[in-house]
Amino acid sequence: MRTRMRFDDAVWEYSEAMQDAWVHELFKEETLRAIGGLIVKHRGGGVPVELCDANAGASNVCFRMKFKDGGSTLIRFPKPGATMFAEEQVRIEVEVMRYIRQHTTIPVPLVVHWGTSEENPLGLGPFIVMEYVDHEMDLSDALNTPGLAIQDRPILDPDIDEARLELLYAQCADVLLQLSTLRLPRIGSVVLVGDGSKDNWEVAQRPLSYGANELVRLGTLPRSKLPHPDETFTSASTYLNALADLHLAHLIHQRNDAVDSADDCRRRYIARLLFCKLARQGRLTAGGTDLGPFILWCDDLRPANILINEHLQIAGVVDWEFTYAAPVEFSHAPPWWLLVEQPEYWPEGIEAWTEAYERRLQTFLKVLREREDRAIEGGRLQDKDRLSAPMQQSWESGDFWVMYAARKSFAFDAVFWKKIDARFFGPVGLGCSEDDRWKERIQLLSEDERASMEEVVAKKMEEMTTRVLAWDCEEAVVKKG
Repeated sequence: MRTRMRFDDAVWEYSEAMQDAWVHELFKEETLRAIGGLIVKHRGGGVPVELCDANAGASNVCFRMKFKDGGSTLIRFPKPGATMFAEEQVRIEVEVMRYIRQHTTIPVPLVVHWGTSEENPLGLGPFIVMEYVDHEMDLSDALNTPGLAIQDRPILDPDIDEARLELLYAQCADVLLQLSTLRLPRIGSVVLVGDGSKDNWEVAQRPLSYGANELVRLGTLPRSKLPHPDETFTSASTYLNALADLHLAHLIHQRNDAVDSADDCRRRYIARLLFCKLARQGRLTAGGTDLGPFILWCDDLRPANILINEHLQIAGVVDWEFTYAAPVEFSHAPPWWLLVEQPEYWPEGIEAWTEAYERRLQTFLKVLREREDRAIEGGRLQDKDRLSAPMQQSWESGDFWVMYAARKSFAFDAVFWKKIDARFFGPVGLGCSEDDRWKERIQLLSEDERASMEEVVAKKMEEMTTRVLAWDCEEAVVKKG
């Protein structure tokens, strides 16, 4: 069984081509001069010295301008073809960075200015101008295995010094603890209401997740299948029900490369349908937390977005565009990134990842408890709001995997069959392989559900005979002004 559903290669290639074409235009001399001028204009003073080489990530391109006074300012543009909701994501990120700066001591960049595509005189889409965070490396570099090539996926150094690991984990634990104190009454994105003169924040927009961006970008999911931009959720169960429905919609709508065969399609369909049933029955969440309050959560909080200085101290935490108030269960699950690499990409498979993770989780929980004790002594945290016990329980109960599967559509299948199916639906017969578990679960489907499944199978088999580019790119295309 493949640990991941493949991306739609047709749209992936088109997405990459769109990004490459945009970046090519970006590095024309006249464009670079204009970018530098835009930074200087919005910094509001200082003599510019140098526009540094661009730093291009998976979703954004950043330019740093150094000034004679010793300071630096950054401008960041979302990459067309990688970012499907650029305008919305920029607005969300600006708001959430201001919210976090107001309510925590987490070092997030100071926003100097931001603008929509219409407000960008260069025709390069929405942008954010912010303080540059001076740093030596990111946390991924500090944790990574020495000797890996730059094109290799980073993975926790198996021989890392335990004191170094505890030092880094402890600071991350403090970030998570502070985020966990930000409680909100609905699931969705925070916005500042009124004229901004008062600390008046509301959850008024949908929870735009990293998963939603990838479903549209690489899973050819129509935007219309996502929650409406103004839709928020009043309970964890209704939100998880929406996520489960998206998993099924993803399988149905991904035009290319979603399945390998008719039986592969049936296996994926049954897993998603059973997950939908669990969600509708309210079995994915705990009753006591279903109605909130909900905790601020960042889908993209991971080592590559945590910047550290030469003393291995956190200097800044960046990339907050996929941040929203989420079910408590998201924050009560221990962070997947303790090994840097995701379970579905682990070279030896998910079970080997689980074994390696168990050891590092105990280290993380140890330093988390120490940070909790300090916060409680300092009056910044109440004993009832500790994260260590819920994280341990989430791992031991398997709730960690339920929340991971809910958020990760491309990794869903392997996680469901390895970690979720037996927990909720019991063991299968002796001699039944993992790849064949789905055959024993067909009996859990009604006749109508089986008929619907066969319609999807027939559709997928027909689609496998041709390759068609089917992409709802809309906002991914930046129109030159």
